[in-house]
Amino acid sequence: MDDSAPQFMVVGSGPERRRIAYLRQPPRQAGGAWVVFLGGFKSDMTGSKAGALARWAAEKGAGCLRLDYSGHGRSEGRFEDGTLTRWLEEARALVEAQTQGPVVLVGSSMGGHIALLLLRQLMAEAPEEAQRIAGLVLIAPAWNMTELMWAGLPAAARREIEEKGVYLRPSHYGDGPYPITRTLIEDGRRHLLGPEPFDPGRPVRILHGLQDPDVPWEHTLDLVALLAGDWTRVSAVPDGEHRLSRPQDLELLTETVGELVGAAGAG
Repeated sequence: MDDSAPQFMVVGSGPERRRIAYLRQPPRQAGGAWVVFLGGFKSDMTGSKAGALARWAAEKGAGCLRLDYSGHGRSEGRFEDGTLTRWLEEARALVEAQTQGPVVLVGSSMGGHIALLLLRQLMAEAPEEAQRIAGLVLIAPAWNMTELMWAGLPAAARREIEEKGVYLRPSHYGDGPYPITRTLIEDGRRHLLGPEPFDPGRPVRILHGLQDPDVPWEHTLDLVALLAGDWTRVSAVPDGEHRLSRPQDLELLTETVGELVGAAGAG
């Protein structure tokens, strides 16, 4: 397993053409289950959660696919040009081209929103592909992310986005600031979940820290109310914050993913 040597896949054409970096470990046996990690806003595929999942998958014989969205990590593109439409297209292209057999989608923060959008899109447009999605594990899912962002911005920041097209939001994690563009916010309104219930049709597991300063715990409770059927289970982490990257958090993550991979068949 070599995080320093990603592969690349072209997504889009013409001016929308971009090379997307990914790391791919096939399952030990043909037909085995895959874990696909979808990272958060301005994160990359070499972070602690992605790495822990890759190591776990290698130990258990499952496949693992990680990717950097355009404008993230080693993929082409400017971060400021990113939208949910682009990032969803990239996630779908990689899942369809680089995995076979059952897939467990693991989405962190914004990646949780993209995982839900990807499932919904495949159910509507590609039912055979949707059948391969065996379950979702969502870590502090920032569903309807752009509306969550917009609601949390001060009035001055909203004016800056409306008038200048971008606001540089400070980061709590030493990797900022984060450019929030008008294009991102407007595009996000094309990708909202609700108000009608959404039946995922397969298990959904949510992990959320009760001390999360970025995605409120109540946001997950609203998602549970939105997801129809008896598919969803939530694990609250009383002392957990947003990233859930401590050793005990990673252990909970791999245990949760393991349950769904085991049900899907690890091969």
